[in-house]
Amino acid sequence: MTAPAGEHSARKDSDSSHAVAAGHVGRAHGLDGSFYVTGARPRLLSLGAAVTVAGRTANVMRRAGTDEHPIVRLEGIEDRGVAEALRGLELTVDLAEAPALGEGEWWASELEGCEVMDGERHVGIVTRLVELPSCEALEVRLAASDAAGAADSAGELLVPMVRAAIRQVDVARRRIDVDMGFLGETL
Repeated sequence: MTAPAGEHSARKDSDSSHAVAAGHVGRAHGLDGSFYVTGARPRLLSLGAAVTVAGRTANVMRRAGTDEHPIVRLEGIEDRGVAEALRGLELTVDLAEAPALGEGEWWASELEGCEVMDGERHVGIVTRLVELPSCEALEVRLAASDAAGAADSAGELLVPMVRAAIRQVDVARRRIDVDMGFLGETL
């Protein structure tokens, strides 16, 4: 029960709930318009993949480097200056075009905004997926009535993406059922 390895970053910069963040344009590499991708999700950056940046969709024409430090060149970006002008912008892939995930895996964008429940009790809303040393965790903004004393003073709770903490994920219903007892929290 996890987001794909290295695929945990939140969708906070994406404009569409139907897009998955693939990373951000990094520094240019060479003279042909290639660039590094920072915060990359390697599965989304395969050769030929349709990637959107600055409102324009283009195919990946070159894929080099490593999964940790990928280098890509997009169709229509053919010189260093154009690549540098895009630096810092988010790369996205349409969710319908994203590779299929295995059982018990979700893209971060599928979980963000989901209602978090403990049985029939409303806990809060998932704001993002956070990478921890041992696993990913859901960052949950607690419901206003629960924020006083249920967690830290910021009104947030981290829920590890492990079976003991999460009973069920229903992306279609935008609902995640958690075991607050496992988390040592009472509402």
